[in-house]
Amino acid sequence: MTQPTPPLTCANHPSVETTLRCNRCEKPICPNCAVLTPTGYRCKECVRGQQKKFDTAEWNDYVFGFIVAGVLSLAGSLVISLVGGIGFIGWFLVVISAPTAGAIIAEAVRRVIRRHRAKSLFITIIIAVVLGALPMVVVHILSLNLFGILFQGIYLVLVAPAVFYRLSGIQLFK
Repeated sequence: MTQPTPPLTCANHPSVETTLRCNRCEKPICPNCAVLTPTGYRCKECVRGQQKKFDTAEWNDYVFGFIVAGVLSLAGSLVISLVGGIGFIGWFLVVISAPTAGAIIAEAVRRVIRRHRAKSLFITIIIAVVLGALPMVVVHILSLNLFGILFQGIYLVLVAPAVFYRLSGIQLFK
């Protein structure tokens, strides 16, 4: 007669019984500790270790990416201010030119950071984009230019996601 095997317990939560194992290290994990990946369930430690292989950014990428994104965003917000003053067609041009500015900023930053990747790097660059547009926002606020403030808001709402999606490689449509 065979001996019944004792029930498995989660490696992180010893009081929780489980039948689930990490498909990489075979550690028993409960549903709270399991992370669903395209290849199956993995423990958080294995997922974290795998993620580190994809984060390739170096310290200088943060500095150079921040500077380039901030300067280009300032230039883009200046152009938006000039285009917005055209009149009715300015609305149309702002909506078209903001995502284009985002693509230009993202491609310039991508070249400067040598295609290195890290989520914190992308967030740093988005902060630089917002801070780069801030001087023009302040100018419009101080001059009480309502349309200028509105155009800068449209610019920021359209340019920031465009830069993030282009840098991070997220595809909205395949």
